[in-house]
Amino acid sequence: MNIPNKAIQVKGLQKSYKQLHVLKGVDFEVEKGSIFALLGANGAGKTTIVKILSTLLRQDSGNAIVNGFDVTLHPDNVRASISLTGQFAAVDEILTGRENLVMIARLRHLRHPRQVAGDLLKRFGLSDAADRRVATYSGGMRRRLDIAMSLVGNAQLIFLDEPTTGLDPEARLEVWKIIKELAASGVTVLLTTQYLEEAEQLADRIAILDQGRIIVSGTLADLKKLFPPAKVEYIEKQPTLEEIFLSIIGKKQNN
Repeated sequence: MNIPNKAIQVKGLQKSYKQLHVLKGVDFEVEKGSIFALLGANGAGKTTIVKILSTLLRQDSGNAIVNGFDVTLHPDNVRASISLTGQFAAVDEILTGRENLVMIARLRHLRHPRQVAGDLLKRFGLSDAADRRVATYSGGMRRRLDIAMSLVGNAQLIFLDEPTTGLDPEARLEVWKIIKELAASGVTVLLTTQYLEEAEQLADRIAILDQGRIIVSGTLADLKKLFPPAKVEYIEKQPTLEEIFLSIIGKKQNN
């Protein structure tokens, strides 16, 4: 089953909680260095898939290979090659941003933990706030720090489970920029989201999960082909809310 250019290979994944059948035979693959979006409503099974792939939960049946390692047979190898960022920022609010990163670097037994922390703070635009307690950070800053912490140790694959939930529009755009930069640097990203525009903006491939099954998977162009052609009407194009927001923010930053 293991294919060298695939970061994730999932076949026939099933999981139940007592009488609730959450996953009913999930199949998908993720190319190395790509952004893969798993799209679905609350309760569709997105987080359950992430937990299985990151070895936090064991499937009832089916197979999953992550970075060449079977999640059931070689969980330690899987964990050593991945990072996971959950729906809520897992940061210590008592510590500073720098102290959070240094702590993780030391837990991963990295050399020069303060240098590692400094590099990530700079990369994520947090240098000015590095020595402030995280309790003083905005939601967007906490999420950036959370993602930075997940990158300590140069993981090949990062799981982002609904990373922009609860963020304001500006913070959400900041996180989108970081995710694109991660993929550009060769990191594979599996992203779960409820937001259609998030998948549209970020993903190389999109899978829609509904009632425990992948009902469609492909590029955005592939998915658009599933719908009938749009009726052509000659009307004045109105700007989208996103275009208006970006225009206003851009003018503000340039002043």
